[in-house]
Amino acid sequence: MFDRLFLSHPRSVGETYSEHAAVAGKFGATMVVGGVACLIHALFPAIFPRTASDRVKRLYAQMVARQPAMAQRRPAFQEPEWQIEYEI
Repeated sequence: MFDRLFLSHPRSVGETYSEHAAVAGKFGATMVVGGVACLIHALFPAIFPRTASDRVKRLYAQMVARQPAMAQRRPAFQEPEWQIEYEI
């Protein structure tokens, strides 16, 4: 049970528990900061106009860099299922 809960996934991505905790923690903190910036931007559009989208792009680039098989693919935002059908 311990192995399944704490070690199996980090091992599957080639990391130790502490390495995985550091990477996941950094990703999570980046998402929280981007989310807070997005909420502030929702109330005050002139504040943080690009912060959330810049963080999402940075996280996506880091994830692609960590997964060599992903580097061969075109970016997800270019895939048809990610294309917006309309703009407001």
